[in-house]
Amino acid sequence: MTSEAAVSTATPALHSSPAQRDYYWLRSFVAGGVAGCCAKTTIAPLDRIKILLQAQNPHYKHLGVFATLKAVPQKEGYLGLYKGNGAMMVRIFPYGAIQFMAFDNYKKLLSKRFAISEHIHRLMAGSMAGMTAVICTYPLDVIRARLAFQVTGYHQYTGIANAFHTIYLKEGGVLGFYRGLTPTLIGMAPYAGFSFFTFGTLKSLGLKHFPEHLGHPSSDNPDVLILKPQVNLLCGGVAGAVAQTISYPLDVARRRMQLGTVLPDSDKCGSLTKTLSYVYNKFGIKKGLYRGLSLNYIRCIPSQAVAFTTYEFMKQVLHLN
Repeated sequence: MTSEAAVSTATPALHSSPAQRDYYWLRSFVAGGVAGCCAKTTIAPLDRIKILLQAQNPHYKHLGVFATLKAVPQKEGYLGLYKGNGAMMVRIFPYGAIQFMAFDNYKKLLSKRFAISEHIHRLMAGSMAGMTAVICTYPLDVIRARLAFQVTGYHQYTGIANAFHTIYLKEGGVLGFYRGLTPTLIGMAPYAGFSFFTFGTLKSLGLKHFPEHLGHPSSDNPDVLILKPQVNLLCGGVAGAVAQTISYPLDVARRRMQLGTVLPDSDKCGSLTKTLSYVYNKFGIKKGLYRGLSLNYIRCIPSQAVAFTTYEFMKQVLHLN
């Protein structure tokens, strides 16, 4: 029996027809999309709280993480915790699909082209996959952030379509949907890279050194050893925590740039360096660059745990191992 980590660089359906290979890509796309949706649905309320705190929303800026989590249902109802989640689901399916599918293919490509450590392949492929997914779905992320930032009774946008229309007309056309793209890409490189790197490394080490305790045969291919679901959850959570710690200040800058004219101090957030400098000088490290980080630890652990675990499960269901 071989471990999945040991055979992951083999090209699936190597001797299959083009139609079969296309079908593999479609199955991989669906698996990644389902994984992304499950992960984001799990932590949607925490995601909205993070946006409110990061961008210093005037209705909640005097509150902490848990106080805001309690205040939102009181002010906006429990559905207020899911404000902007419709736009998130529209975005996250293609985002998750592209990211996971791109990671698998980038890793295979790098393994063929460059004779370097598998760990380096994993880090590079994760970074490239994350940036690819961001570029393809970024306008939807901007819309989701704008809708999530709104407070009931103080709406600037009535919905997804209205937000698209308003931003296009008032903020420079297509370019208005790409505010904050630079810090997003810069932040995504280490985040996605270290996320996939940490998960993949923990997975391969676990299957190599403790196969009896941590692994079990795949349901779709008994000859392949995969991690147990609870171990996948643990590895995914650790991967998320490591990645978030490294990239969080860039995430704060990205959110403020995305919100654009919604913020009264948007003129001070025109570029990545200006935004980071402004937030640091005005709010400091703890209350500025790392504001909401405790919430991010709470949200990133279940999010990444569910994402990687769901993807591993979908790989079995769709016969991708």
